[in-house]
Amino acid sequence: MADPRKMEEGLAHAEVAPDEEGKEKRDGKVGKKEGGGDSIEIEKEEKVEEQQLEEKPLVKQKTKRVATLDAFRGLTIVLMILVDDAGEEYARIDHSPWNGCTLADFVMPFFLFIVGVAIALALKKIPKINDAIKKICLRTLKLLFWGVLLQGGYSHAPNDLSYGVDMKQIRWFGILQRIALVYFIVALIETLTTKRRPTVLEPGHLSIFTAYRWQWIGGFVAFVIYMITTYSLYVPDWSFVVYGDNEATRYTVKCGMRGHLGPACNAVGYVDREVWGINHLYSSPVWQRLKACTHSSPSSGPFRDDAPNWCRAPFEPEGLLSSILAILSGTIGIHYGHVLIHFKGHSERLKQWVSMALGLLILAIILHFTDAIPINKQLYSFSYVCFTAGAAGIVFSAFYILIDVWGFRTPFLFLEWIGMNAMLIYVLGAQGILAAFVNGWYYKSTNNTLVYWIQKHIFINVWNSKRLGTLLYVIFAEIAFYGVLSGILHKLGMYWKL
Repeated sequence: MADPRKMEEGLAHAEVAPDEEGKEKRDGKVGKKEGGGDSIEIEKEEKVEEQQLEEKPLVKQKTKRVATLDAFRGLTIVLMILVDDAGEEYARIDHSPWNGCTLADFVMPFFLFIVGVAIALALKKIPKINDAIKKICLRTLKLLFWGVLLQGGYSHAPNDLSYGVDMKQIRWFGILQRIALVYFIVALIETLTTKRRPTVLEPGHLSIFTAYRWQWIGGFVAFVIYMITTYSLYVPDWSFVVYGDNEATRYTVKCGMRGHLGPACNAVGYVDREVWGINHLYSSPVWQRLKACTHSSPSSGPFRDDAPNWCRAPFEPEGLLSSILAILSGTIGIHYGHVLIHFKGHSERLKQWVSMALGLLILAIILHFTDAIPINKQLYSFSYVCFTAGAAGIVFSAFYILIDVWGFRTPFLFLEWIGMNAMLIYVLGAQGILAAFVNGWYYKSTNNTLVYWIQKHIFINVWNSKRLGTLLYVIFAEIAFYGVLSGILHKLGMYWKL
């Protein structure tokens, strides 16, 4: 059998047991020759066989996927589908309008966390650094392409059957673009520092940190850039135009300050307006659900008559400055991957993971409730990074205990399947491409499609509640469906990888 500790890492060699069995059979054949053959020749054959047996695991390696890694990635995709499609009916699980953290606010940092863990495992051994850099650059470009295509405005799925985008208003940044930036920086540091990695850690609880000091230096640089820019950059007055049916109205927002962490005058929004241009930002930011903007808060609703001008302004939740600090989320994730590689026992791994997660959670809570640095997803504040990374560490550790330590794998198989085809389910489900395809086959009216019929007649009308019906539709007609689809694709050995 392969070393069970390596099997936990998903890095084990091919099992040796079949070869040992074959060796016994070959030894039996040699025994038959022994009666009338030369003993010296037999010894040579045995030595050759032993040498081949020793070399085979080194030549032919078979890796086993880390179940916890796939399950965690699948959970993140499921959360995204849930909050995107049911969040309109359940505002409490939708993104927090500004300060605070809801279920939806865990999705992005969970993605970045698991990207970091996967980088550590994928780049554990790098035969050729130049080839690895080329693959990193190519994958980054692919993520950027799909990000602009799916969230730049070209796709109007799933409700609008038209497509196309005015290049004057294309949205340059989004979910996949942020993941691409974090992946590129974290993977590049991991690759370029490959010769500085230790094969064996020195004694001490902090040895895992000092061994990968360059990864933490990269995260610290991102932190410094973000903090200095956020608190020292001067934000002047700014204006924007809202286009109506037959008119255009210009609004002006008064600022003239530094270090402001509110919606109107923060440095995060200012950097995006200057770099991308205000017409290329997300046009419906979640701050529109604030009490200052609508009486329907925390749900969406019409603007108040006395709503501030900034309530109608665009804002990029996956902006450039906030994405720089998001590198720290990937850095924390890659640390968890390094622990998985270097620490062999369950208790050792869990001690490292849980202690760091609890430390991050405590730090985040202190920063938030002392009003030093509020937890804020839109700004991707440092307390938000700590809080969500700590939560990711706790969930990852819990999955590891349930799946890899206690062996409760079956209940989480659907998450594993989704995690193995995360990119495909993200495109089909979270971005609504499959629903848009089905909606394209309508009868008389674009509102009369199979998707709308199932949602209305099987879920909403049966339960006589739009809120409950929508939730059940998302769980059973979307999440469960994509779980089954992923399982089928897994059995067929079909995966979409960038």
